[in-house]
Amino acid sequence: MSSIKNLFKNTFIYGLATVLPRLLTVLLTKLLTEYLPGKVEFGEVSIIFSYIIFANVILTYGMETAFFRFYNDASTKAKTLSTALISLLVSTIVFGAAAYLFIDQIEAATELSAQYWKWVIAIIVFDTLMVIPFAYMRVQGKSTSYALIKLFNVVVSVGTTFLFFTALKYFPAIERLLPEDRIELFFIAFLAASFITFLIVIKPYFITWEFDIELWKKMFTYGWPILLAGFAFAINETVDKILLQKLLPVGEEEAEGIVGVYTAGYRLAVGMTLYAQAFRLGVEPFFFSQSGDQNATQQYALITKAFVAFGSVALMAYVVLVDLIRPYIVKDGFETAMEVVPLILIAYFFSGIYQTLSVWYKIQDKTRYGAYISITAAVLTILVNVLLIPHIGYMASAYATCAAYALMMVVSYLIGRKHLAVPYDVKNILLYLTLSISLSLVFFYSVREGFGIESWQTYLVGALMTLVIIAVVSLREKEIIYKIIKRK
Repeated sequence: MSSIKNLFKNTFIYGLATVLPRLLTVLLTKLLTEYLPGKVEFGEVSIIFSYIIFANVILTYGMETAFFRFYNDASTKAKTLSTALISLLVSTIVFGAAAYLFIDQIEAATELSAQYWKWVIAIIVFDTLMVIPFAYMRVQGKSTSYALIKLFNVVVSVGTTFLFFTALKYFPAIERLLPEDRIELFFIAFLAASFITFLIVIKPYFITWEFDIELWKKMFTYGWPILLAGFAFAINETVDKILLQKLLPVGEEEAEGIVGVYTAGYRLAVGMTLYAQAFRLGVEPFFFSQSGDQNATQQYALITKAFVAFGSVALMAYVVLVDLIRPYIVKDGFETAMEVVPLILIAYFFSGIYQTLSVWYKIQDKTRYGAYISITAAVLTILVNVLLIPHIGYMASAYATCAAYALMMVVSYLIGRKHLAVPYDVKNILLYLTLSISLSLVFFYSVREGFGIESWQTYLVGALMTLVIIAVVSLREKEIIYKIIKRK
């Protein structure tokens, strides 16, 4: 149980590392919706970030997960860090050079200004070069350092953006040196944060320079299915914005405005995103470090049930409070996509469960199954979006995201039990899932609409529903909860 307690301790710290920066990012969303000229411009920023996510997946080509896998192997540990660093350094430099060389073609293909891409390409380069240094912190258990640096990165990006948008006019000498376009100013601020953060984490690049080609081949063989899985994951995360822009039966400018509104609604699901991401950051190194333990499968089962139990409470509580949270995330006029929020929250809940279930193929070097599962979900995402966007707009994208992650969760469980005998408590997991999802949907689409948004009756019913879930979880898991929180 001590290793489990350590996991939850690190997960809590990673949670702070995720929550605090994301709270500042929430302020950034507020800044963008407030100070950009309109919904069209916010939609353009959202689309560019979709491309950034794809680029990050491709440029890391599964090397982060491969690093965790081989760093925990005593026979390859010494050379794993330098081999991974050199691999990403070379490939990223090649990408950066090629991207700048063909920047006009990128502009034509994406229909987004090269003035934006010249900054975005640099952001992608520095973000990629930081992947292994941050992974090295996680594998060493330096969760506090990780948290502080991530927080610093967001403070710089949000703070610089705020200064550019609000205070630049008071410094005419600096203002003349910078572009007037606020989207471009935003990406300059983002680049400044990425560059400074890279300088902070650069130390591993100077530890040792030893490239083991045989080890690299093993790492690449392990990692390329993760690349495919990550690419498919990026499709699930981002292709909806791109397809909305292309398939909505309206003009291009109006479509970009709708993408901006949908993205704002999507970001209102930040609560479950934070929870799932914090858990993933803590649990991935844990999976590999505990894989040789005789009680590993019992620990994996406990972790999954704990994630679902706590997540069930988090889901219900966030759905109840989302109307109070909304004004702090997006300004008035962007709230019309509120109806997608419960679906996106549930989707991220499923995604988090999938991450805990994926242990079987990661520790057994069967990462190709992760690629198969993710590609299947990506195909489903594209099909649902293409078929339904012309008819029901962005609700099609919300349904597609939820269906895709549900499929990944179920398929991973069904295939995984044939490869690794993990004694999951399926009965209680299904109970918590069913209870939290059904009550959340009833509250948001029925109670909230019936009593009125933000009425005291609505919050009373929501509080009672949340207490029901807390009571059920507490009564059925009191021994585990006690073991996790006790001091000794």
